[in-house]
This record gives sequence, structure tokens and C-alpha cells, in this order.
Amino acid sequence: PFNVTGNAGRHERRTDFNNFPSHQPHDRVSMSVPITLSCTSFTKDAIEASDKRAVALVTQMGETVAILRDPEIYSNRKEEIVSRMFGAIDMGHPYIQTIYSGGDYLIGGEVELLDRIKYNDGLDKWRKTASELMAEFQEKGADTVYAFQTRNPTHAGHAYLMKSAGEDLKTKGFKNPVLWLSPLGGWTKSDDVPLDVRVKQHEEVLLSGTSHPGGLDPATTVMAIWPSPMVYAGPTEVQFHAKSRRSAGASFFVVGRDPAGMKGSAMAVAHQDDDLYDGDHGRYVIQNSPGIGGMKMLSFVKVMYDISDNVMKVPDESRMEDFISISGTKMRLLARNGAVPCSATDIPNDLVEANCIPSGFMVPKGWDGVVDYYKNVDDAERWVPWSRPIIEAPAHFDTVPSGKLGSTSFALKHKQYDSFWHDIPRRPSGQPNNIINFIVEIPKFMTAKMEVQKAMAGNVITQDTNKDGSARYYTYGTTFFNYGLIPQTWEDPSVLSPQGHAGDNDPLDVMEVGDEKLLMGSINPCKVLGSLELIDEGETDHKIICIALSDHDTYRINSMADLDIVKPGTTAKLVDWLKRYKTSDGKPENKLAQETPTSIDEALTIIEETHQRWRALCGKDGSNGYLPGSEGFWLSSPGCKDTLY
Repeated sequence: PFNVTGNAGRHERRTDFNNFPSHQPHDRVSMSVPITLSCTSFTKDAIEASDKRAVALVTQMGETVAILRDPEIYSNRKEEIVSRMFGAIDMGHPYIQTIYSGGDYLIGGEVELLDRIKYNDGLDKWRKTASELMAEFQEKGADTVYAFQTRNPTHAGHAYLMKSAGEDLKTKGFKNPVLWLSPLGGWTKSDDVPLDVRVKQHEEVLLSGTSHPGGLDPATTVMAIWPSPMVYAGPTEVQFHAKSRRSAGASFFVVGRDPAGMKGSAMAVAHQDDDLYDGDHGRYVIQNSPGIGGMKMLSFVKVMYDISDNVMKVPDESRMEDFISISGTKMRLLARNGAVPCSATDIPNDLVEANCIPSGFMVPKGWDGVVDYYKNVDDAERWVPWSRPIIEAPAHFDTVPSGKLGSTSFALKHKQYDSFWHDIPRRPSGQPNNIINFIVEIPKFMTAKMEVQKAMAGNVITQDTNKDGSARYYTYGTTFFNYGLIPQTWEDPSVLSPQGHAGDNDPLDVMEVGDEKLLMGSINPCKVLGSLELIDEGETDHKIICIALSDHDTYRINSMADLDIVKPGTTAKLVDWLKRYKTSDGKPENKLAQETPTSIDEALTIIEETHQRWRALCGKDGSNGYLPGSEGFWLSSPGCKDTLY
């Protein structure tokens, strides 16, 4: 309240790199891992051109979850961030790749959360705020709290270390130390164990209690997911892990060998396929880290499985023949092979050959869950790799969704029409020629790349995929338009533009520029304003620009010129998006046949020409419908024909 150093509200003010307070903030140390939000020039320009002092933060599915006030934008100096965080040169490192793939700018500001974030993945009960955690520690009568971070299933060795740490704290005079079992819930690399598998395994660890050497006492343990991503930055990152737990009441942090480390990739300058960081450096750095304050570290040592009593512990040097090591690699292989419990009195030397797991290694039901995962590891739809909100599709009530939005299992079909593409007329009845039916694939603000599938039965709407099979998202920025198609149209690849570019073999695309967020799968009468001709990887890809008749501005927007009067700069933003939206994925800029939109009449001519090509595709022009490029299309709907080509 006295502002002795002149730094009150420092993080609420715009950074002034020319003038600094005369005194440093008292006992304040920068976090070792920066928490950043990157953006492209598209988003930067939109913010700077706005007269607003707040930015809505939305999910990939277009849900507004927070407001960022008084935004400050600065350069994303990727090389500097990577150098300071990782201290290693490895362009194959998964999080280094993530940083370099981000936009060229960073956004800062005061974040106001609109509501509690819910993920709806069955794990929300384990997501607790700092206040809730501290209240739970108090309820258990804790006189100190020690945190143990996990990103693996908990076996008896982990349990031994956690229980030993608690006993060690009692020797220091504490009466009731409480363990915070803290599984990391944010992004992890693709070969890590999924979050739901880990959390459900931890649940079994707590249910087993002290009846199994791999169990934990629920009376002295609190489990809560920590939302941070894993960046695999070794000694730098473990400082962040420890300090961030302090904000929720932890006084001690358990740290082991090579915390937050990983092996170098084939692209690493040094230590390829070997630990990027010295195994002892993390513990050393964190013990001497500034900003730790009164927090203390509890180091743990290597433990092994004692076959004489089926308990994991620190090995006895006098009888090493009784101890076996079960590495993470061996555990994964045994789980993949569906290993069953070994005989308690006859544990073989070669566990893999015997395909058994010592009974004291992991709580039985926890092991069953791990086996289930590794035997079905390729069934990606079953697992929750890390915390991402699962929501219902923002779809129209006349549609039927199936599968999970955000995954390749999602599909949306229409209740009344067999096909989004073939059965819905291109124009609503009783409307003038410049009104078309616009079918929404991607609602405004959503970055999930949804599209009608030409080859799937019903031409359902699904999420497009990347080359690796993962769900595709726009990364250039948040869509400021509703996106979709005009039914009963087709850009025939056998038809060349005056520049010699073939059609892109898709229905005609639409960008709707009204203010409303329209629902996926909805059919919207839309007034044509013009079009832009995108040259996308050598193909002609027309974009019809329209405004929905339901929009409050439709009465005064009748052309592209009107659009820029009512909504200044919209045409320039559309041009920028179409040219540059793939650049954030490392691809070159697209080209436009011209950067000036066509007239309404020219756009209507394009619609009519593509409609006639669709008629030929369906054999409605007297031809047999066997057209190049249509192989595999689903055409057997009432609006097209009854044969699959």
C-alpha cells in the first residue's frame, strides 16, 4: 500500500524501455519460463487498428473465455527465448519447434477470466484453484505441504519416494505433512502417457491406500492437476515447476534426476539420442535458484525392486542380487505385451521373456489401465493427451452431430437433406438472383478447419486433417467471417481460368462478412457482394463474398464498396487473410488473380458456371457424369444421382 519502490501496478502499465523505476521491486525475480501468447501480423494489425482497449480471448472452437485489457504487442524474439530457456541447440526439440512455429509477435495485458474453465473430459474434479487447494490442505490439518509433479503413471518406486519424503519431513519436526500429487495437465509431447490415463491410474493409487506398496494414503494426499504445459527445458523449467507450486501453498518440492529433461533429437548439435542436460544439473540449479524464498527441495535417489519382499526401495549394497531395475522403457514394453503379475515367490530375471510384472511394482487396477493404454495406443480417439476443452458443436438444430468435436471422429449431417452438397438448392425460393443459400462449415471465430466431405456418405461436415492425420486448425488468426459453401456448385478441375489454373475440385467457397456468429450446418440466405479469386497451390479457388439477410447491416450493404463504407478495411483484411493464412504454417503466400473484388454480376456468373459444372457432375446435362477428378465422390443422393463413382 505504501509503494516504497515505485513499482506498484508495474505489470498493469505499458512497458517503457527508456525509463525505469529508480528502485527494483522488493524480492521479485522473473520466472524462468515465460508465459506468452503469440500472434501473427494479422492479429497485431487488427488490434492496433481498433479503437478498443480490450481483446477477446477465444478457444480454437470459437468460445470466448477471457478478456485481455490494455493489450501490449511486442516482437516475438524466438531465438532469444529459446536460447535463454533451453541452453541447447536442437531444432528437432518438440517445444522449440512450437516456439518457432508461433507468430512473430507476442501479446501482453491484464487477463480477466469470464468464467471457470471447464474441459468436460471427465477430469474437471481434479482441476482445482490455488484457493481450493489451500483450503483442502487446511482441511487435512497440514502443517506443511510437499509437491510431487508427475507426467508418468505412479509405480511403487514413486510411491516409496513420496512416502519417504513425508517421513523425512516428520524428522524435521512437522507433525502432519500433506503430499500434493500434482500431475501435469498441459501440453506434452506425443509419446508421453495421456493425461486421462495418468490421472485414472493415480485414482487407483489413492484407492489402494496403504494396502499396496504402490499406494498412497488419501488421508494425507491431495491430488490436483497443474495446468502448465511441459516444455522439456531441464534445469530452467524445473525452477518454474517449483516456484509455481509455491503459489498454491507448497513449502517443499520433490525433485529427482534430470527433471524436465529429454533426449536430444537427431537434429541436436550435441547429445543426439542422449540426455540434453546433465542429470544432476536440475537439482543443483534449483537449490541455488533466486526467488525460491523459503521453499525447500527434497531430492530423491534411485530405487529398485526388492524381490525378497516385493517392495521398491533404496537398494542394499550387501545383497544387490535381490534387487532388479525396471526402467520406463521396460515398463512400456511389458504393458504393451499385456504382462500379468509374476509369482510373488519366484520373480524371473528376464521379466520381458516371462511377460510378467512383479506384483508390488504398481497397484493392480492401475497396471490394468496402463496395459489397456499401451495395447490400444494407436486408438487416439480414446485418450485425452492433455487438457483441451471438449464442447458440443455450435451446430444448427436441424443437424445431427456424432463423434467428438476437435477430433477426426466428428461428423455433422443434416436431418432433412441427405447431402449438404447435392440436395440443398443453391438459391432460396422466392428470392432475387443475387441471394444464394450459404451453408456454414466454420462459424465465425472458430479456427477448426471444418469442411463438407465430397467422398463420405451424406457429404457430412468433418474436420480437415494435416498430413500426419491430426485435426487441422487455422493458425494465422481468429476468423472474422463465417465460412462455408454454396450447394450444387463445383469448381471443375478440367476447366481452366484465363491464367491457366484448374478449378480446385470443391464446391464454391463463401466468406460471410456479417456481425453474427452463424451455426455450423445452418442454411442462410445470403446477399452476394462480389468475389475474390484465390490461386491456391496452382488451383483456382473462388471465394464468394456475401452478407446474411439476417444480419442487422444487410439493408445498407449491397456491394463491396458499401461493405468498406460500413465496415472500413474489411476488403483489405479479406485479401490479407487469403494471401497469408498459410504462412503461419511455414508455407509461401498464396496469390490472387487480382486484389480488387469482382462485381456482383461477375460473382453471379461464377456461381452459375460452377452450378452448370455440378449439373454435369451429376449427369443432369444429358452426359453420363463420368468427369475427371470426380473419382470417389459420394453422389448417390436424391439431388444428384444414385451411383457411387
